[in-house]
Amino acid sequence: MAWNPQGGQGPWGGGPSGPQPPDIEEMLRRSQDRLKRFMPGGLGTIRGIVLAILAVAAIWLASGFYKVQPGEQGVVLLFGKFIQTTDPGLHWFFPAPIGNVMTPDVERVNRIDIGFRGASEGRRVAVQRDIPEESLMITGDQNIADADLTVFWKVGNAADFVFNIRNPEITVKAVGESAIREVIGQTPLEQALTGGKEGIQNRTQEVMQSMLDRYGAGIFIRDVQLLQVEPPSAVIDSFNEVQRARQDKERKQNEAEAYRNKVVPTARGEAAKIIQDSTAYKERLIKEAEGEAKRFLSVYQTYKMAKDVTLQRIYLETIEEVYRGANKVIIDSGEGGTGVVPYLPLPELKKRAGENK
Repeated sequence: MAWNPQGGQGPWGGGPSGPQPPDIEEMLRRSQDRLKRFMPGGLGTIRGIVLAILAVAAIWLASGFYKVQPGEQGVVLLFGKFIQTTDPGLHWFFPAPIGNVMTPDVERVNRIDIGFRGASEGRRVAVQRDIPEESLMITGDQNIADADLTVFWKVGNAADFVFNIRNPEITVKAVGESAIREVIGQTPLEQALTGGKEGIQNRTQEVMQSMLDRYGAGIFIRDVQLLQVEPPSAVIDSFNEVQRARQDKERKQNEAEAYRNKVVPTARGEAAKIIQDSTAYKERLIKEAEGEAKRFLSVYQTYKMAKDVTLQRIYLETIEEVYRGANKVIIDSGEGGTGVVPYLPLPELKKRAGENK
């Protein structure tokens, strides 16, 4: 029943000939007529209800299609419970509220800086601000080192990554800081500053991966880069002085070692040569003495058999030995002679000829 005002003036201030209020019942009736024309058979019929339910069900089931992009992995849930993982592509599963699908990116490489905050271009990181509460740590020989570390990680197991950790960046940062402190705490400062960088990186990566696996975090540590290890800035000048002194000490030790390696073998060679010469001289004297003794015994045996001949022979050999190098003048004192034999000084001429050459 339409509402009609009583009296000459309605609530909108118009009289019987003024603007009339909208007829609400007429508006509802027109809306029902339009809905009936849209739904054949009428809204209140069983057929209309079934068609409406089927349409809603079709729309609901169609919402179950989902697409996993390249580099992602689908984590399928049924009533909030993990069921399976799906690869990139188009898939279907029960839509909400029965099912749900999460698609974390498993190929993207993430970076966490420990000990500093910086910006990077690719793999190169430019240090902008040092964080002492993260970078200062005690070494294995009770010294203090300032270490800056960068960790590169990605999702290794999508299901564990989704369900077992709430904030992956905070988790990786805390694990990385704990791991580098453990490794540096077992490494002497001298080794960490010189040739131990690669070993520290590898050991830190192993410790981090082991801890994250125990947590079931589903995170894979791809790489760990130790950007720098140095003494704290407050003592770095004094430390550099100590390092220079150690380098000078090592240099002088190396020079002394080189000099020793040069002198000692030479002295040993000369000593060996002297010993060999002495041994040879001893052997020569012994052999000569033995030969002289044998010769003397031989002469003695000959002397016993023929004394006169032996004496004459010894005399002649001795005279020959004595006069071998002397200038000789022979004078014949024979009977009827002048006492002087004509003499041609052949030795003197030979000597002069040799000097003139």
